[in-house]
Amino acid sequence: MATEDLPVQSTVSITPSMTTEPMETPVQTESVTQKTTGTPVPTRTVSPTSTPTAVPLPSSASVSGVKYEDQHGIWNYCAPTNLSMAMTFWGWDGDRIKAGKWLKPFDKDKNVMFYEMENFVREMSGLRSIVRTGGTPELLKQLIVADFPVLIEKGAYMQEVNGRLSWMGHYNVVTGYDDDKEEWTVQDSYYTADYKISYELLFNEWRSFNFQFMVVYPGDMESALYEGLGPYTNNDWATKNSMAIADAQIQAAEDNESWFFAYFNRGSTQIDMNDFYGAAQSYDMAFNYYAELETNTRPYRIVWYQTGPYLAYYYSGRYNDVISLATITLGSTQEPYLEESYYWRAMANVALQAYEEAETDLRTCLEIHPAFSVCEALLAEIGGS
Repeated sequence: MATEDLPVQSTVSITPSMTTEPMETPVQTESVTQKTTGTPVPTRTVSPTSTPTAVPLPSSASVSGVKYEDQHGIWNYCAPTNLSMAMTFWGWDGDRIKAGKWLKPFDKDKNVMFYEMENFVREMSGLRSIVRTGGTPELLKQLIVADFPVLIEKGAYMQEVNGRLSWMGHYNVVTGYDDDKEEWTVQDSYYTADYKISYELLFNEWRSFNFQFMVVYPGDMESALYEGLGPYTNNDWATKNSMAIADAQIQAAEDNESWFFAYFNRGSTQIDMNDFYGAAQSYDMAFNYYAELETNTRPYRIVWYQTGPYLAYYYSGRYNDVISLATITLGSTQEPYLEESYYWRAMANVALQAYEEAETDLRTCLEIHPAFSVCEALLAEIGGS
C-alpha cells in the first residue's frame, strides 16, 4: 500500500490515505496543454453571473433520441461511451469501441480529458464541439429545451469492486429535467439509461470539476446552439464567470470539502487566466482543506483528472512541489498509467537539470500514450531518441 496526500504550502506533506482502486473506474480531466504565457490577471471577489434567460423555461423538458450505451465489459470506458452517446445523437456512425480505440491507445489509460474528446470530434467526425467551465443548472435547462444533450464531468462516490464507496471522476450525458421533482435525467453509462438524480446531488458532483461541460453539434446547428449558450459562446466571459462562481462558493462554504473544491476550482480558473502564482496560492489553500478531510472520503484521484496544480507550481518555479505531487499521484494507484503526471515530473526534472530522471519518465509516458506529442517533443529536446 502506498501513502498519499497533497501539497500544503510550499512543500508536500505525505500522510496515509486510501489507495485501492476499482477494476473499472469512470475517469477523466483537463488538458496538459493549457495556456502557458500571458499577463497574470489580478484576482478579486465578484458576484456570480447567472445565465440570461430570454423566455421563461418550462417546468420540465427532455431530449429524446439519445442512443444509450453502457461502459461495462471493457476496462475504464466511461469517456468513450459518453462521447459516443453525445455524437450518435447527431448521426455519427460509430460506438464506444470506435471512440475508445482512438481516445485510449493504451487500454488501461486511466483518464480521457475533454481536450482529447474535442480532438476526436474534430478529427474523426464531421461534427463540432464546444467546452466551457462555470456552467449553471439554468444553462443546462436552456440547452435541453433547445434540444442539445450536454456532456458533463463530475466527481461521484461510487462503489468499487470490493464494495467500498470511493470518490472518482465520471461523465454523464444530461438529457432532461423536472422542476417539480427537482431531478435531472441523465444517461449514465455506469448505471442505466434515463437515470434520475436530484438537483442537489448533481450540483455537488458537478462542482468538483468546475462545472465544466461539453456540447457536440453539427455545423448547421451552430446558430441554435449559440442562442442557447448566450454569453457562454465567449470563452473569456465564461472564464470570468467561473471565477465569480468559485469566489462565491468560497464565501458560502461551511465545511472542509466545500472549501477544498471551491479553492481548487478557483485555482483551475486562474490557470485559464494565466495567473499561475495566484493559482498556486489557491491550490495551496485547497490542499490545506484536503488535509482536514476524513481519510476514507478524500477525493484522492483528483489530480488524475485535473492537472492544473502541475501548471501552477511549475510556472511558479516550484519544481520540487511538482515532482512531489506527481510522485504522490502516481503512488496513489497500483497501476500508475497517468501520462500527464510523468510528463510534468519530467518537466520539473528538466528544469532542475535532472535529465536522466526526466528521460525515464518521458519513456514511460510514451509507453502509456504512444505518440503523445508533448512527451515526444521534450524527449527530443533533452537529446533522447
